[in-house]
Amino acid sequence: MHGRDPLVLGQVVGDVLDPFVRSAMLRVVYNDKEITNGMGLRQLAVVNRPRVEISGGDERSLYTLVMVDPDSPTPTNPANREYLHWLVTDIPERMDASFGNEVIHYEGPQPLAGIHRIVFVLFRQEIQQTAYAPGWRQNFNTKDFAAIYNLGMPAAAVYFNCQREHGCGGRR
Repeated sequence: MHGRDPLVLGQVVGDVLDPFVRSAMLRVVYNDKEITNGMGLRQLAVVNRPRVEISGGDERSLYTLVMVDPDSPTPTNPANREYLHWLVTDIPERMDASFGNEVIHYEGPQPLAGIHRIVFVLFRQEIQQTAYAPGWRQNFNTKDFAAIYNLGMPAAAVYFNCQREHGCGGRR
């Protein structure tokens, strides 16, 4: 991680994650559009869960995918940070997330105001394991979750910016 890292510039590192060294490749694709850090997508483009592709160099690896919104309900007052949109465990390497165990079903981002960062974090699992669904989606904590399940540092992360269909710019 260095100063020009988009995850640092977008404050994903800091708000959601500690600095980490990427050890796997994570591709998140909505309707044939691959996510790149900081790109903007409107709410309607992300209604359905994306295709997720993982490669990390070990065919036997399993992965956990976490999708959160650290800007809920609004970027200036993120009282629900982090809002959990999706949680999938036991995803086999080189397989789509649909081959994993969906602990929390996908819920498309629905930002009410401002531009929200939507963050996908990928962890490599040491073992196949049962993760328990939190009782609610708001105030999830990716770092705490990783600690509880001994997931260690993230293997990869990517984020996009999302706003309402007719929202105008500004982080608010």
